[in-house]
Amino acid sequence: MAEQNEHGLAFGIDVGGSGIKGAPVDLATGEFAADRRRIPTPHKSTPEAVADVLAELVDGFDLPDDAPIGVAFPAPLDHGVVRFIANLHKSWKGVDLPALVQEATGRKAVAVNDADAAGVGEQRYGAAKGHDGVVLVATLGTGIGSALLVDGILVPNTELGHLEIDGHDAEHRAAESARDRDDLSWEKWAKRLQRYFETVEMLLSPDLIVVGGGVSKHHEKYLPLLDLRAEIIPAELRNRAGIVGAASMAARPH
Repeated sequence: MAEQNEHGLAFGIDVGGSGIKGAPVDLATGEFAADRRRIPTPHKSTPEAVADVLAELVDGFDLPDDAPIGVAFPAPLDHGVVRFIANLHKSWKGVDLPALVQEATGRKAVAVNDADAAGVGEQRYGAAKGHDGVVLVATLGTGIGSALLVDGILVPNTELGHLEIDGHDAEHRAAESARDRDDLSWEKWAKRLQRYFETVEMLLSPDLIVVGGGVSKHHEKYLPLLDLRAEIIPAELRNRAGIVGAASMAARPH
């Protein structure tokens, strides 16, 4: 387990299909220690091209020499190795991401699935802070991202948005993109969310469910319509969660 550096800082990076964002994070508070910077994702998003952007991001900040890097990445990772990729260049398959980042930046690095990074951020600094037991963090957006934590320990790469429910891939029916695509009222979308979360609840018996993604800012329109055993609450870190969670895991992986 990595020790927290003497400055209490780590650098978090959130890699997306359209933009790569990064900021130094104060590990005591989970707040950004400087304004976040965004660089467009290269059109040909090969590992080499993205590594150059990561190095440019890191070099744009005056960081302590011992500040590690955490990368939130849009793919399942097997101990840092990319298993497959949907949103970036196909040549990512099989890449050891921490090794790539360390070579590009000269700093120690960890890499984690982006939904998992957001979940860790919410558990350590956000809505789930102080909650033991089984915590599910679900991000509702184009798809449904999931992070499962048990007594603060991440169970990685759960991909619970791809559960088959009633003959459908769950996120095809219940993601925020489905609400937009099918022009659903909040009430009709809530019925789909109810079916999704009650299925997850039957399988995993979470003690707490945290709902993130951009639509979480409208949580009062749909969360009160859900009837679940577990408490279900909105995320707090919003679009900071991936950066904060990845930075936190760079300093304290477990």
